[in-house]
Amino acid sequence: MHNHLKPEQYYFIKYLTSLDNEQNRDVLAVMRRGLTGQPVEDLNLYRFVAKRVPDFDRGVKCEAVYYLIAALYAYHPLQTDKGNFGNHMSLAASKRNDQEAAERRFTVLLSTRMSEVAIHLRQAIAILKQQEIPVNWECLFADLLIWDHPQKIVQRAWANGFWTYELPSEAGENRSSETKA
Repeated sequence: MHNHLKPEQYYFIKYLTSLDNEQNRDVLAVMRRGLTGQPVEDLNLYRFVAKRVPDFDRGVKCEAVYYLIAALYAYHPLQTDKGNFGNHMSLAASKRNDQEAAERRFTVLLSTRMSEVAIHLRQAIAILKQQEIPVNWECLFADLLIWDHPQKIVQRAWANGFWTYELPSEAGENRSSETKA
């Protein structure tokens, strides 16, 4: 999926990534504490996030995404410009002993409504943090802004990233051509 962020939204991600240094440890700590509940309800985050939410996203459900992304980023600031969240979770699942459990957890995340996505994303980010897998924060932000799209375009893109297409093996192709003959 392509990131279709408006310039002001893109600058928000740039702001977050600029905080990943020793000087801003206290800011990141405040933002991380937003994960104890719904980040948009944590008034301590407002002084760092509110002034970076453009007017066109204020007072609408998109506003909550800014707070969620800020809190999640503060928890796991490793970043990449490659892939989507499905790709990241697929990599994490491949490194785990129980891949079925990882798939179940990912499937639950895909079926979650935006109003409940924070807790499931927090758990998923914890897995990525534990395995030191970076996140494409720009893509995640863009995806969450349209999470509740009726055609589930984000969920489909993540699913396609998680369960990538497997080319048929040559042996399997030979067997099917022998069967047809």
